[in-house]
Amino acid sequence: MRGAILFALVVLAGACAPFYLPPYELSLLGRFVALAILAMGVSFVWGTGGILTLGQGVFFGLGGYAIAMHLKLAGADAGSLPDFMQWSGLTTLPWWWAPFHNGAFAVVAALALPGLAAALLAFLVFRRRISGPYFAIITQALVLATTTLIISQQPYTGGFNGLTNFTDAFGFPLSDPNTQLALYWISLAVLVLAFLAMRLVKASQFGKLLLAIRDGENRVRFLGYDPLPFKVAAFAIAGALAGIAGALVTLDLGVISPAMFGVVPSIEMVIWVAVGGRDALIGAVVGTLLVNFGKDWISSAFPDLWLYAVGALFVVVVTVMPQGIVGALRGRHLRWPRPAAAQPVAVEGP
Repeated sequence: MRGAILFALVVLAGACAPFYLPPYELSLLGRFVALAILAMGVSFVWGTGGILTLGQGVFFGLGGYAIAMHLKLAGADAGSLPDFMQWSGLTTLPWWWAPFHNGAFAVVAALALPGLAAALLAFLVFRRRISGPYFAIITQALVLATTTLIISQQPYTGGFNGLTNFTDAFGFPLSDPNTQLALYWISLAVLVLAFLAMRLVKASQFGKLLLAIRDGENRVRFLGYDPLPFKVAAFAIAGALAGIAGALVTLDLGVISPAMFGVVPSIEMVIWVAVGGRDALIGAVVGTLLVNFGKDWISSAFPDLWLYAVGALFVVVVTVMPQGIVGALRGRHLRWPRPAAAQPVAVEGP
C-alpha cells in the first residue's frame, strides 16, 4: 500500500510538472522518466531474479540506434546517404540499414532487438550455469566490446560521435516545444504502463518462481523446474525495457553515441536502483530521479565533485541502507555500524 501511494504521488507530480517546471528542468525530467523505465528492468532482474547486470547500456544503445537510424534516413535527401556515410566515402547504403526506412519497423526494432539480444546472451551464459559476479563481469565486458565495435566502424555507425543532427521525428520538428512536451507525456505514459505491467509480472507465477530461483536455485531445480527459461525471459524483459528507454532518450536529446551507454553509464544504472531500492519497482523510479537530478545539480555547481559524490552515495547506501530509500521508508532496518560487544576476559588464578 505504501508503494502504491508513493507511486501515485510520483505520477501526480509528474503529470503536473509541465505547469510548474521551467522548460530546462522539464526536459531533464522527461529524460530521467525515460531512464526510469530502464531502471525498472534492472530492478526486476537484480532485485527479483538476483541477477546483477552491469551491461544494460548495450540494450539501451540498441534501442537508441534503432530509432536513430530511421531518423537519419528520413532526414537525408531522397536517394542520398546519411551525411557521415558520405564523409566516410560510402557510395551505397548497407543492406542492414535499408529496413529502417520504415518508421514502424524502427519502433518495433527498438523494442525487439534489445529483447532478443538480451535473451540470446542470457541463454548462452545461463545454460552454462554462470551466475553471480562472473555474469556481471561478462556483461561489463560486453559493454566495452560493443562500444569499441561501434567506434571502430565509423562509416556504418558514425563512430565516436554516434548518430546526431536529427531535425524531425515522424514528421514532427524536434525543436518545437510542443513536440518536446508530447515526448514528455509519451515517456510518462510508457513509464506508468511499464510499471503496472511489471507489477503484474512480479505477482504472477512467473514472478514467484523467479524469486524462488533467486533465493534457492538448486532447490527450484530439485522441485522439477528448469531455471533457465525463467532467467532468460526475465533478462529479455529487462533488455526490452532498456531499448524503449534508449529510443525515448534519443528522441529527447537528438543524439545517440557510445559515450551514452559505455562502461561508466552502465554502472551508474545499477547505482540508481541501489539508491532507490532494488527490491521495489518504485525504488528504481525514485532512485533514478534523485540521482540524476543530483548529478545535474552537483556537476553544474561543482564539476569536479560529481564522481566523488556518487561514489560516497553508493558506499552510504550499501553500508547504511542496504534496502535503499524505499526500503527505509517501508520501515526496514537501517544497518548502522555497531561497536563490537566487549568480551569477558578470563583471569587465571595464581
